[in-house]
Amino acid sequence: MDDWHQPGLSVGQVAGRMGVARSAVRWYDDHGLLPSERTPAGHRRFFADVCCRVAMIRAAQRVGLSIAEIAEALSALPPRQAPSPDDWERLATHLRAATLKRIDELFDTLAALTPTEANASERDREQVSS
Repeated sequence: MDDWHQPGLSVGQVAGRMGVARSAVRWYDDHGLLPSERTPAGHRRFFADVCCRVAMIRAAQRVGLSIAEIAEALSALPPRQAPSPDDWERLATHLRAATLKRIDELFDTLAALTPTEANASERDREQVSS
């Protein structure tokens, strides 16, 4: 079994393998993004899909998805097992669409912030009047 699909990892092991803070792993778990079980001593243990899910969460965060949007995207994954290549492709398709939507929104914002010729002329008149 490879390191990416090992079940029973602790918070510290997940954090170490994925290069994230332990608090981030706990936060993801507390918000339902990383399902886990508790040991009799109350320690969290994660399923074989945990490293893949963390990678997917990080990719979704880079795109700018909200936690609710990330949870929705992850809900399509099979529970407690490593995602298949088809699962990865579905998420990648979703992230590409979200990225393009965000780019369009940013261009719209940029256009709204860019002075039009009429606005520039008005601003120039105001500066001359001052």
